[in-house]
Amino acid sequence: MMSNKPFVAAVDVMGGAPGTRETDLLSPDKSVEAVDALVLSGGSAFGLDAPSGVVDILARRGRGFRVGDAIVPIVPGAILFDLVNGGNKKWDSNPYRALGAQAIAAASRKFELGSVGAGAGATTASLKGGLGSASIVLSNGITVGALVAANPTGQVNVANSAHFWAGAFEMGDEFGGFGPYPGRIDFTDTCRTKKDLIKQGANTTIAIVATDAKLSNAQAKRLAVGAQDGMGRAIVPSHTPVDGDLVFAVSTGMIELDDPLMDLAMLGHAASICLARAIARAIYHAKSYPDDVLPTWAGRFGRTSMEHGDSLK
Repeated sequence: MMSNKPFVAAVDVMGGAPGTRETDLLSPDKSVEAVDALVLSGGSAFGLDAPSGVVDILARRGRGFRVGDAIVPIVPGAILFDLVNGGNKKWDSNPYRALGAQAIAAASRKFELGSVGAGAGATTASLKGGLGSASIVLSNGITVGALVAANPTGQVNVANSAHFWAGAFEMGDEFGGFGPYPGRIDFTDTCRTKKDLIKQGANTTIAIVATDAKLSNAQAKRLAVGAQDGMGRAIVPSHTPVDGDLVFAVSTGMIELDDPLMDLAMLGHAASICLARAIARAIYHAKSYPDDVLPTWAGRFGRTSMEHGDSLK
């Protein structure tokens, strides 16, 4: 993610196994006041080199922190583990620097969801994961949006049905239109994870929430904290010791808050709802490929099921 100028960013980490780059710079007590881009990547530790490709391109464009004649782009990033999801991973050299450069070269306001980008190899406990987004314009004119690469150890669908945990927050039929799960939920059996499929640490949901409200770094940190509720609403279980769950929060600084405390509280709530929706959309839009180790939501349930009123338990 990038803007046409540096922007305020913060991060909140609630997972027990994160993989990050330059996130210490985002603490309110640090000297860096703005960043040039943020990167979400697959590839586990290899993916931490994806921001280097972004740094290369931004430096050529003259973007970054200037120290004399030197230009240093500030590009924090986070990764998820997707190295045992099928496909050939036996490369001779790390491809992620080049992938980062390709990503920034192809950057656009419009992009695909599902099995693309950082979500290309993502999985959940029972379905393929993916890349998702969602947004909302609040009554005061402020926009809040979320971008997520959903690769959790937990489940996003309830009781192995077509219903998403985030179903209560769906807008229109953006992830199938099934709404909340209609029956009773056996909470002794809701914590199915993909532990039998892949090893510990092979998980993580990483996200960016963004707003055009003008926020300080400390306020952006609170926005990231509030947005974490979206993971709890959409993934069961979330924030586990074997996930690296984290949320970046971004402010483009266009609209002043009328009431800094209450407006920030509502922004955090809106960000959490957007993130929950984005997670469901990531799984809903995932696509099937020959080497997949898990089915997609569409492959298992079909996109036309709502036409027949089937709750698909």
